[in-house]
This record gives sequence, structure tokens and C-alpha cells, in this order.
Amino acid sequence: MSPSPPESTFESIAARAAPAVFVVLWSTGFIGTKYVLAGAEPLTYLAVRMVLAVLLMGVIAAIYRAKWPNRIDVMHSAISGLLVHGFYLGGTAVAIFHSVPAGLSALIPGLQPILTSTLANRWLGERVTPLQWTGLLMGLAGTLIVLHGRSLSGDAGWGWLATCVALISITLGTLYQKRYCSHIDWRSGNFIQFVSAGLLFALGAWLFETRVIVWNHEFVFGLLWLVVVLSVGSIGLLYWLIRHSAATQVASLFYLVPGVTAIMAYVLFDERLDMLSIAGMVICAAAVLLVNRSTTAARKA
Repeated sequence: MSPSPPESTFESIAARAAPAVFVVLWSTGFIGTKYVLAGAEPLTYLAVRMVLAVLLMGVIAAIYRAKWPNRIDVMHSAISGLLVHGFYLGGTAVAIFHSVPAGLSALIPGLQPILTSTLANRWLGERVTPLQWTGLLMGLAGTLIVLHGRSLSGDAGWGWLATCVALISITLGTLYQKRYCSHIDWRSGNFIQFVSAGLLFALGAWLFETRVIVWNHEFVFGLLWLVVVLSVGSIGLLYWLIRHSAATQVASLFYLVPGVTAIMAYVLFDERLDMLSIAGMVICAAAVLLVNRSTTAARKA
């Protein structure tokens, strides 16, 4: 048997590493958001972030001569952008702005796999096996354990409402992206998505916020990280995973985000992390492994 070519080996390694890289990058979004919100209100910061993301993605699309979608696909991209970027990022930022800790802000969106698996079963025709349901329920239990006993003080009402909006939005956005946008060039598609989300944030900031920004080093660094690493890097990786995996399999990765975010928040913001929380993270990791393994086995069958 001849050895695999270097390109094939690299692609195989990259495919295996992609889920872990995605989880780490996605988790930094909650941390970066907490930093930038010290310098601006949530919708104002997000409007600026989308402007920069539009400019960057426009340059990338122009350099690589991305194929631009037709009118129907433009509409689908705009809707996906409102769901994946607009209401999800808006909900997360509003939650953190209203004193929900960075670790807690990942909790409710971290329950996405339960909702995704239910909807995917009906909307995308993906069959969720009993073993996958076991993994999904394990992930739910692990997520709740990770963030047990944490304070719900502060502007809890608006914060938790915002996280619920984020959960529904990212769930519907992931499914919508897979069903209607998987064939669209990710560069031109993301450009349109950033434009639609940016218009939403600009309108919200104009209606509800003072639009004052403190341009200090912390704000600028956090903003650049969120634009380059999150809006371009992790979103591009998410859409790559959506194209190459079942919706339930991709959604299961979100179970790891609260745990990883909690670790980062513990290191950076001294948010509490005890042995029971660590045990919950282990359960989440086992749940993701179970869902992914059962999905792979079902594909081979």
C-alpha cells in the first residue's frame, strides 16, 4: 500500500483538529465581548465590529474573486446573517452587558444541541439515534453541572432573555445555513451576512444607545480579535463544519463551549471554577465524543 500524499495527510489532520480549534475560538468570543463592553454599549460595539468585518471580508472576496450569489441566495444569506450574527451575537453581548458573567452567558446557548437535534430530525431529515439522544442528554446535564450555583444577580431578567434569544437564533441559523446556504461561496456569503447583521446593529444602536465609544487599548485589541479571529476565522470554520458534518454533530460541539469559556473566565476574571464544574466539563466532552462517534458509525453503516 502506497503512503498517503502529504496534502491528504495534512487535510486529514486539519479535519480532525477543526472541531477542537472551533470550540476554543468560539469560546474566546465570550471573553473578548466582556473586554470590549467596557468601552462601548453592546449594539454600538457590534455595529463597529460588523463594519470592520464587512471591509475585511470584502477584501478577501475581491482577492479570491469569490462567486457572488443570485438574488434568492442573497436573501438566504441575509436571513442566515440575521440569525447567526445578528440575534445570536446581539443576545450574547446584551447578556454580558447586563452583568451576566462570561461563563454564564455561554450556558443557555450551550443547550443548542438539544434544540438542533429535535429540529434537524424534522427539517433536514437527519435521523437522531437513541445513542445520540443519550449523548445529547449527557451534554445537557454536563452543561448544567458546569455552571451550577453561579449567581444570577444583576440585570438578570434582560440578561437571561437575551441568552434565550441567542439560543434560538444560533440554532435556527445553523439549520438554515445548512439547508439553504451550504452551496454559496463562504466569502461572498459571509460578506452579505455581515452587511445584514450590521444594518440590524446600527439601527438598534441608533434607537436604543448613546453610541459613545472609549477607544482604549483594551477595546481596540478586543475588537480586532473579535473581527479577525471570530467573525472571519471561527465563522468560516463553523460553516466548513456545517458543510462537512451533520447538523446534530456540529451542534454537539457547542456543549464544550460553556466549559472552555468557564476556564478562560476563571483565569482572566477570577470567575469560580470548582471540582464539580470540572466534572461537568468531562461529562460534556464524553457527550460530544458519543454523538460524533455514533454519527460516524451511522454514516458508515
